[in-house]
Amino acid sequence: MSPRTTPRRRLARRLPATLAGATAGVLVVGLAAMPAHAESGIDGPTGPTGPIGTVARTVGDARFEPGPCPRTADPIPDLARARCGTLTVPENRSRPKGPNKPKGPKEASKPMGAKGPKEPKEPNESKGPWAHEGRRITLAVAIMPAESRTPAPDPIVWFAGGPGDDAVSEIPMALAGDLNRDRDVIFMSQRGTYSADPVLTCPNIDEFNARALGLVSNAPSTGRLHVEATRACRDRVDGTGADRGTYNDIESSADYDALRKTLGVKQWNVFGISYGTHLALNYMRLHPKGIRSVGIDGVLPPSLGGGAVTWKAAREGFDGLFKACAEQPACNTRYPNLKATFLRLVSELEADPITTTVTVPVHPEPVKVVLDGGNLVTWLTSATHVAAGVPRSIDELAHGNPQRIAEQLAGGKYSPQAIGRVAHGLVYGVFCSQWTPYESRADIIRGGRRAFPSFPRSMLANAPQLAWLHDDCRAWDVPPAPPWIRDVTRSDIPTLALSGGFDAQTAPSNGAYVARTLSRSHAVTVPYVAHVVFADSPCAQTITTSFFADPAAPDTRCLAGLQPPQFEIAP
Repeated sequence: MSPRTTPRRRLARRLPATLAGATAGVLVVGLAAMPAHAESGIDGPTGPTGPIGTVARTVGDARFEPGPCPRTADPIPDLARARCGTLTVPENRSRPKGPNKPKGPKEASKPMGAKGPKEPKEPNESKGPWAHEGRRITLAVAIMPAESRTPAPDPIVWFAGGPGDDAVSEIPMALAGDLNRDRDVIFMSQRGTYSADPVLTCPNIDEFNARALGLVSNAPSTGRLHVEATRACRDRVDGTGADRGTYNDIESSADYDALRKTLGVKQWNVFGISYGTHLALNYMRLHPKGIRSVGIDGVLPPSLGGGAVTWKAAREGFDGLFKACAEQPACNTRYPNLKATFLRLVSELEADPITTTVTVPVHPEPVKVVLDGGNLVTWLTSATHVAAGVPRSIDELAHGNPQRIAEQLAGGKYSPQAIGRVAHGLVYGVFCSQWTPYESRADIIRGGRRAFPSFPRSMLANAPQLAWLHDDCRAWDVPPAPPWIRDVTRSDIPTLALSGGFDAQTAPSNGAYVARTLSRSHAVTVPYVAHVVFADSPCAQTITTSFFADPAAPDTRCLAGLQPPQFEIAP
């Protein structure tokens, strides 16, 4: 989840910087990207008839067409050298097929066996017109060529964070980590996201999340306003004609399988960050054919998705940071008992919130911030990304000065990169079909109590990043996914599970959890780094690229030399 802003309900990754900025996970300027032509001469792995992404092809219900690169919320200069196009797929694959389309397999419609639903045989390339009753949707595709003159034949496909982030917006993160050194990297905008069609963003929710900083976070009146914003988003999505019940991991997994086939890629590698790990773990069991290896970073297992694991993640990430301060003599001397101070402040502020005003560069008027227990936890969940300043901020708050924390909260929520970028139609599609049907409010409260026994009960039903989720999902009103969606993923596909020791958004222990049922897996925790280690850690980048070079033996030697941050020491 750079300025790291964490819009409510998001498990997203953001680029490093400050809390006042935007993140790579959340990603207002539209860019008319340059077209990519089949004759461009860009090197890269080749499909059956040319470089990947340069040939139009239809397979089953899906069609890939080369074309211009997609619009993006922020300029991405590297798109000028990408090969781009669109994938067109049915919005709802359960609808009857048209008479001119080869009969396709039904996928993910029956209970999973030990290794997941049986994957169907691949359909042949269609020779005639393709059709499907019901509407089709269009997903943007951008292929960044490998830096190597002799790239490996198996590309990497990138699964974005969120839910609701646009994969194309995360191209800078992938290239900064040298992911395309030896392989092409394929980015497809998941259904509903910013450069897909339809676009299921809801700026009203992002704007409400900013205004809500001035409200008591766990008050019932705040919950009612929260759900009103969700209903307005639902109406906006319905106005596009979208079928809300088709924006989920099952359909998205089928979209990625269709992309591989229409691009003519025999085998590829998967790299998912944050929510992209959730999708990757489902994709592995729904469509294992054609996957050489899988890297997942900031692991969120589908079998655990919900509020309880979010409470656990907060506890593990907070404890990692507090422990690092306690082990650094200067930090421990200046800020003794930091963990106890933080827990005390949460309870005190939940009972008696502090109200202050701050100014943020992008907002003309002063911003009201209510700092209560819930907002303090929300702040630290993201502030682990800028860990060096956390002890000082907590100490200032303990001495009556909430300004640093309030400014960071407001800067993140009011940042232009936090408004209008997230596809809330996909957010709710995943959460309300795959999470809330299989986790009760009581489960969330129990998870909160286990993680933070001292927290007031008023806080526990609203897990970090997931406030009022059950109320929202009643308003969103989509059918539950099949129960097997909550099964663990069992696979022998080589897998690298990366976690960060300061990750308060997806628990560091989740990597080891998923590795138990992945027989050829490597679970690696990178210490002193927060959520999505690939974005912030050169060591994590080295481990990742070495894994894709040799999935049996990732190079983890760099872990031995890592040091904790030098915490800020106030005068």
